[in-house]
Amino acid sequence: MEAYKQWVWRNREYVHSLGSFANGLTWLLPEKFSASEIGPEAVTAFLGIFTTINEHIIENAPTPRGHVGSSGNEPSLSYPLLIAILKDLETVVEVAAEHFYGDKKWNYIILTEAMKALIRLALFRNSGYKMLLQGGETPNEEKDSDQSESQNRAGNLGRNLGPHNLGNQNHHNPWNLEGRAMSALSSFGQNARTTTTSSTSGWSRRIQHQQAVIEPPMIKERRRTLSELLSEKGVNGALFAMGEILYIMRPLIYVLFIRKYGVRSWIPWAISLSVDTLGMGILANSKWWGEKSKQVHFSGLEKDELRRRKLLWALYLMRDPFFTKYTRQKLESSQKKLEPIPLIGFLTEKIVELLEGAQSRYTYISGS
Repeated sequence: MEAYKQWVWRNREYVHSLGSFANGLTWLLPEKFSASEIGPEAVTAFLGIFTTINEHIIENAPTPRGHVGSSGNEPSLSYPLLIAILKDLETVVEVAAEHFYGDKKWNYIILTEAMKALIRLALFRNSGYKMLLQGGETPNEEKDSDQSESQNRAGNLGRNLGPHNLGNQNHHNPWNLEGRAMSALSSFGQNARTTTTSSTSGWSRRIQHQQAVIEPPMIKERRRTLSELLSEKGVNGALFAMGEILYIMRPLIYVLFIRKYGVRSWIPWAISLSVDTLGMGILANSKWWGEKSKQVHFSGLEKDELRRRKLLWALYLMRDPFFTKYTRQKLESSQKKLEPIPLIGFLTEKIVELLEGAQSRYTYISGS
């Protein structure tokens, strides 16, 4: 396994390009959207898992200091990998369940969504109650403005209180007895370091190289607990946690109502849209409601994630019963209008065929 990791690290660009190319070719497999054809989906899942593992190896390649990735040995490191593997397997589970059990496939889809929800809840907790990026597949390691500001203040305070700065501060008052003493002591220390460095430069470089090799990983950032989030942000912290939990639980709620009322019913569709809208509204209120010190400040990556979640609402156009009653009619009418045009008509027909095939699978339009 170590030899394979070394090969992936050395050929990361080739491995990434090969994985993207292979995953693109899977859409051209015959019987891609046939309910009785498990083979193409199994091939797609295998290539997806293969690509996911390779990307995980590349992202956690050792740095020059010997550190692994950007997260060290954090327990949450494996959660994004588990979520990605589950997302690669869920289509195979759906197709196999539909082939062998028919409408009872929703029991297995519920099981898959429940596993993803549990993993995401654990990741949400272990990350210190930070927003999940890409459904938990991308670690949220960017610090928010509150943390950055407080750490900058702490760093500036430490630099201002350092012995070098103390000497510099006293140097501005040369007639002060303590200032002259500190200045002399600082000059003596600088001269001593210069002499020692020039006489033992080779030995010092060897020692520094050994220290760089065996230097332990950086101290992990302490994870924030739920009680600390509530004490720091108050109601806004509770709103933020509630909004993220609604986002995590929405796919599971959706499939539970589909099993109860059927995929052709408007109830699961409307409830899922309501949960999405409520969760996004709660997150927006956690940013603006209350006094400024209690507001939740989103980082740049988190703002991008919120925009991504809003774009996923377009998938409601592809979900039944909206697709059957409205979207399909629009697609078919557009296809008939463009059919006489030689090349554009052919491409439109293939695009409509792909969209209708993808719509027949829950996992392709789940947005989870």
